Amino acid sequence: MAGSVRRVEQRISLITLGVTDLARSRAFYEALGWRGQQVEETVFFQAGASALVLWGRAQLAADSGLSADEPHGFAGTALAHNVRSPGEVDDIMAAAQAAGATITRSAEQTFYGGYAGYFADPDGHIWEIAHNPGFELAPDGSLVLPDFGTES
Repeated sequence: MAGSVRRVEQRISLITLGVTDLARSRAFYEALGWRGQQVEETVFFQAGASALVLWGRAQLAADSGLSADEPHGFAGTALAHNVRSPGEVDDIMAAAQAAGATITRSAEQTFYGGYAGYFADPDGHIWEIAHNPGFELAPDGSLVLPDFGTES
């Protein structure tokens, strides 16, 4: 958008699906031949330069600052744009707000030792902007999941 201070890299790091039954959803993707790693109540699948994440629908809604019962309907999906520093999170959140986004959860320290915030685009699509020191970003912005040390 014209007048924006910061240009955001054109990429998606993670797509998180809010699921009602984590075991059923994991079994579905693994039946397709995907290999997942479960960490607590979350399953991660490396998907090319991005990752697909399965997480409880209610937990995803709460983490994004919304209710699973939002009047316009929580879609159950969040896109993530991972960055290399907490400062980048703040810069991108400010640029998104200046471009017309609604901040649904201000950037703050996370339970996993990172720093993240959420916004909704003009149509209500949820984006997480996150710095996760446990996730490697290649020079081209590709996300590389760590080996969580769980069975695949």
